[in-house]
Amino acid sequence: MAPTFNFAPGTIVVDDRAYNDYALFGRWTVRGLFRHPHEGQCIVYVVQERKVPQHRQVLKNQLIQLTGLRAQERCPHLLRRIEVFLPDTGEILVFLTNHQELGASTIAAIYKDRWQIEIFFKALKQNLKIKTLWGPAPMRSRSRSGPQLIAMLILRFLQLRSQFGWSLSNLGGPVADESVHPSRSLDLAEPSFETAPIPYEPEQLHMTWA
Repeated sequence: MAPTFNFAPGTIVVDDRAYNDYALFGRWTVRGLFRHPHEGQCIVYVVQERKVPQHRQVLKNQLIQLTGLRAQERCPHLLRRIEVFLPDTGEILVFLTNHQELGASTIAAIYKDRWQIEIFFKALKQNLKIKTLWGPAPMRSRSRSGPQLIAMLILRFLQLRSQFGWSLSNLGGPVADESVHPSRSLDLAEPSFETAPIPYEPEQLHMTWA
């Protein structure tokens, strides 16, 4: 579907390595679109080593050219290759981009924002039991996914307001409960909302005296 998308010049497109297409990369570069994919396996020639920002976990900021089989033919433009270290996981992520002006740490931050969107859609599928977010009929897809998106945004809003430590899956139960009126949904966000203690009723054996 990606080649059919019509983006305005100057648009930044961020995608994962599974969607890396050098021919599409080359066409979008000519059209003035900026692309930041997570790099797959490719052979490159380093044209220039650029300065990396201090204290930003950026290891490399290189100006490169693709030299792999047919890759240079499909995308002959000069690109940037950026390596970023993730201190939390110890991973090193590598990005390709045709944007020559943005800082290396900004490129990494844009990809991090893309990952947050992916987490949102993962939560959407898990909590609202949605298998796919698209279909052959656009209006049917919108009418089906629209209410579910609204429901997820409401749940997320309540989760952010809550001081009770709710997860999205646990929060969905009380909200869907017919006994909870929609106007009282915000009560779940109040710190006074707690599970009522179960009253202790000791079971005492009754003795019969003869």
